[in-house]
Amino acid sequence: MDTNKSQTTTLKGLTTNPYTERVEEQHGTGVPYVIREFDSSVLEDELVWHRDKESRHVSVLSGRDWSLQHDDELPILLNQGEEYYIPKMTYHRLIKGQGNLVVRIRIT
Repeated sequence: MDTNKSQTTTLKGLTTNPYTERVEEQHGTGVPYVIREFDSSVLEDELVWHRDKESRHVSVLSGRDWSLQHDDELPILLNQGEEYYIPKMTYHRLIKGQGNLVVRIRIT
């Protein structure tokens, strides 16, 4: 069993994450990053507006037609191979696309 992987679990009255993730290390540097996967079966209602305590750089590894929306802005289509910056404590959300979305997150 992979102990670095979290799973979405729905429990009555509790909020959980709509993704699985694992922490990895950048080869030869010791710098950690997170690989996060949103399954195609995730419900739109689970992709809520939220803020993160740290700024992050998000690189899209795979996924089609998923979008990122920042507060008071139009959604941005996420393209495989591109990186997106999310400043700390800013509201944002994902909008579901086709298939699974897999991203690499570098926290700054």
